[in-house]
Amino acid sequence: MEKLNKSQIIKLLPHREPMLLIDELINIKKLFSATAIMNVKKNKFYVDGHFPGQPVLPGVLIIEAFGQAAAALTAHGIDKETYENKLVYLMSVEKARFRNPVIPDCKLELNIEAIRSHGRVWKYKGVAFVEKKKMADAQWSATIVDRK
Repeated sequence: MEKLNKSQIIKLLPHREPMLLIDELINIKKLFSATAIMNVKKNKFYVDGHFPGQPVLPGVLIIEAFGQAAAALTAHGIDKETYENKLVYLMSVEKARFRNPVIPDCKLELNIEAIRSHGRVWKYKGVAFVEKKKMADAQWSATIVDRK
């Protein structure tokens, strides 16, 4: 199975620091599934001010990381010319559940799967784990649009 490191992900996504949340994409099954790795660190922007003294990764950033992982999976899998000058935008989030707080310093594993695609619209689902403990899960839709 294939894997992508951070510099390879940067070539696929428009996100840059500090908003590029995923560090690796592993176990890639082309256009079907992958696992994204997010190294949740105490020194990241999302920890400052989010419950000082008892930091926790905001749930909305778990959803953002799901979206980035799905965009990288899709961009990596489709024809490069098809994806050139395109962006993947989040359209909807459904059934998001935050089961346990994600506490820095940990490795968040985001298992994502493409459920279906119809033209430029894709639907995904994902489950996030820390040390095999389920932290969150969600379904979401995204669309591929022309970069302006």
